[in-house]
Amino acid sequence: MSRVGVGGQGASDTLIAREDPEPGLLLAPSRVVQWKQVHEQGGQRTFVVVLAAGDDVMGCLLAFAREQRLRASSLTAIGALERVTVAFFDWQTKAYQHIPLDEQVEVLSLVGDIGEHDGQAAVHAHIVVGRRDGTTRGGHLVEATARPTLEVVIVDSPAHLSRRFDPGTGLNLIRFT
Repeated sequence: MSRVGVGGQGASDTLIAREDPEPGLLLAPSRVVQWKQVHEQGGQRTFVVVLAAGDDVMGCLLAFAREQRLRASSLTAIGALERVTVAFFDWQTKAYQHIPLDEQVEVLSLVGDIGEHDGQAAVHAHIVVGRRDGTTRGGHLVEATARPTLEVVIVDSPAHLSRRFDPGTGLNLIRFT
C-alpha cells in the first residue's frame, strides 16, 4: 500500500504517492489518517477510514479515493464535526446556496458516492447533522472538519461511474458508460 501526501505550500490539490512499509495509513495535511480494507470479494472492496479531530473531511476522502483509484463507490459515515458547510441547490438560479454551521454537531447521516468527473475521482455526499438543541440541518456536503472522529465505510465496485454536465439541470449527473 502507499501513503498519499499533500504537496508543498499552495498545492493543496497536488497529491504525491510514495511507497511506504506501513499499510493502512494516509498522510493528510495535518496528520496520518487510519484506514483498513476489511473485505474483498469479486472485485468489490470495503474500506473503513477513520478521521480524527481537525481532519478536513472532503480533502481526506478525495485523497483516499485518488490513492485507491475509486471510481464507483458508495460511502456512509457517522461521528461528529466541529464545523460544516452544507449547500442547497436552488433550482431557479441553478446555483448552490451555502449554509455554514460553525459549531459542534453530530453526524446523523452521511451518505454519498465516489465517481469520476473529467477523468478524476469526485466525491458527492449529502449530510444531516444534529445540533445541541436537537434541531437538524442538512444538504450537499461542501466542507467539514472532524471532531472528535468521523468513521467512514466505503464500498467500491469494479465498475465505473462517470458524471457529465447536464445543461437542463446545471448539475454534473451520473451517466452510465
